[in-house]
Amino acid sequence: MSAVSQAATSPAMRTREATVRRFAFTDMVFRAATRASAILVLVLLGGVAISLIAGSWEALSKFGISFLTTGSWNPVTENFGALAPIYGTIVTSAIAIIIAVPIGIGIAVFLTELCPRPLRRPIGIAVELLAGIPSIIYGIWGLFVFAPFLQTTIQPFIIWLFKGIPGLNSLFAGPPYGIGLLTSSLILAIMVLPFITSITKDVFDTVPAVLKESAYGIGCTTWEVTRRVTIPYTRVGIMGGVMLGLGRALGETMAVTFVIGNAHRISASLFAPGTTISATIANEFTEADGAIYTSSLVALGLILFIITFIILALARYMLLRIDSRTGA
Repeated sequence: MSAVSQAATSPAMRTREATVRRFAFTDMVFRAATRASAILVLVLLGGVAISLIAGSWEALSKFGISFLTTGSWNPVTENFGALAPIYGTIVTSAIAIIIAVPIGIGIAVFLTELCPRPLRRPIGIAVELLAGIPSIIYGIWGLFVFAPFLQTTIQPFIIWLFKGIPGLNSLFAGPPYGIGLLTSSLILAIMVLPFITSITKDVFDTVPAVLKESAYGIGCTTWEVTRRVTIPYTRVGIMGGVMLGLGRALGETMAVTFVIGNAHRISASLFAPGTTISATIANEFTEADGAIYTSSLVALGLILFIITFIILALARYMLLRIDSRTGA
């Protein structure tokens, strides 16, 4: 019986050992593949940074810190400064996020809490379709439809409204060009709105129903449930949507190029023409015929890379502080 039993169990044991070895091998391959993917991302990020530094070194070594503090941009005399594009990039992106975030969160709250069920899917699809519109379409629409509308109606009214108020009269000073920093900010807000709305709606849907039902059960209103339950529970996802929208706003090129005016100057008025880093690179890279000119444009790309990295790092730090305060 012993020999028969060993003969019967030996093939089963060998099969089990082979299965275990196969599982161990596939697990090892899987871990190696995922590790290689993570390392590849770091290598690509480092490669991009090194390429930008190498390409911009000539301009940075020539102009030094004045490249960041000078607004002059003169290809004829090869005198370049990045202050005006940096200013335009930060101002337009900040205004776009300030406008888009509350509207996007409001739309997400409406779709998840207040919208009639038959309308949720059509409205949600319509919002997501906005994200698929090419940026050049937004630029053309902004130049030929939106900018003339602002020039003839909204901007003259705002100029008249704030004419005698110190501070605001400089912020909204004329003449009403139609194009400018404010117009490009509004276009960017429209472009990033579907990203923020879609992600916020998806994370709102992950809130356990029992949490909201418990809040409603003790008499909370929809506003209180949203403020006290939904938003705190999904703050990380909301921040992710905001960062995605901000990244889109910082790097947007064609739509901004159409409506910002492409003027290398800094003005206190939001109605004045300006430029951004992406718009400057798109407009002038094909015309860059000198080493310093090309290197200066690459240096603008390096600055945009650093700005994006700093903003994402600050966002991550804010999330860590929030988690530490709430004990999450």
